[in-house]
Amino acid sequence: MKKKTIFTMNSIYRDDFRITGYEFGSGEKSACIVGSTRGNEVQQVYICSQLVKHLKKLEAAGCIKKGKSILIIPTANHFSMNIGKRFWVSDNTDINRMFPGYNLGETTQRIAAGLFEKIQHYEYGIQFTSNYLSGVYIPHVRMMETGYETPELAMKFGLPYTVLRKPRPYDTTTLNYNWQIWETRAFSIYACETDYVENMTAEMCIEAVLRFLKETDLIDCETSDVPFPPKQISESQLVSVKASKAGILKRKVRIYDYVREGEVIAEVIDPYEGEVLEKIKSGVSGNVFFYNDNPLITANTIVFRIVPE
Repeated sequence: MKKKTIFTMNSIYRDDFRITGYEFGSGEKSACIVGSTRGNEVQQVYICSQLVKHLKKLEAAGCIKKGKSILIIPTANHFSMNIGKRFWVSDNTDINRMFPGYNLGETTQRIAAGLFEKIQHYEYGIQFTSNYLSGVYIPHVRMMETGYETPELAMKFGLPYTVLRKPRPYDTTTLNYNWQIWETRAFSIYACETDYVENMTAEMCIEAVLRFLKETDLIDCETSDVPFPPKQISESQLVSVKASKAGILKRKVRIYDYVREGEVIAEVIDPYEGEVLEKIKSGVSGNVFFYNDNPLITANTIVFRIVPE
C-alpha cells in the first residue's frame, strides 16, 4: 500500500487541507473509490476505511492482479466533518456540485479541480455519496444516463437495485457525471445511512465493492453469493408519497417492507394536541425504497418512495 497526498491547499487558520489516498497494486489506473465529499457522510468514510483494511490484507496475500492499481480516497472534505457541517466550512458550497472544477476559482472549485485531475482516466470510478433527500435508502447503485452508462456492469455489485436517472442541469457538475464524460465507467453507491454507521448495510456495500473488483478481474478473493437477483429500474418508476400536513411524523413501515395500495404507512401527529392530522396511505403496492427519517415533517414533503410491484 502507498499512502499519498492527492491534493493540498494552504490554510491561514489551521493545518493545511489535504486529501489523502491509498493505492494498492501498480500499473494501469484500474479503479478509483471515493468516499465523502460532504461533512456528514460518516457511513461513506467508514465503508472506505474498511475497504482500505481489506485491500491491505489482499495485497499482502498477493491477491491484487498484476498490472492493476486501485486507489481509495476515504474523504475529500474532512474540514467540514471536523466541525459537523455538511458543506464547505466557509461558504457552505457543495464540492460534489463543482466538478470538473476550476483551479483559479472559488475554494470548492479548486478542490474539485485538484481532485479530478488525479482521479480521471481510471477505468472504473466508484463514489459513496448521499442524496439531497435526508433519509434511509435500500442500498443501491445509481448511474446517470449520459450515453456512457454501463448498467450491465453495475449489476456486478450484486446490490438489490441499479437505478438509472436522466441527468438534470445541476447534475452536470457532479463527480459521477464528469467521470462518465471523461470515459470512466462511473457508479454511485448509496449505503442506506449517511450521518452514522449502520453496520449491516455497510458490510453489504463493502462486500459489493469486493465482488465488483473480483468480477472485473482486479482482485482474487472469496466473496459471498448474492442473496437475491439485482433489479434494474429507472428513477422515474419510483412512486413518491408525500405528506399534506405538517407535524410529528410517525412511520409504520421501513425500507424493504412490502406495502399494499391504500395501506396506511405513516401518520402526521399534531405536536400540541396529539391528534392524528393525516393518515398517509401508499398510492401503489410495492417495496419501500426510501423513507424520510426526520421526526418532524412539513407539508408537501416526500415521506416515502416505493418501487411499484
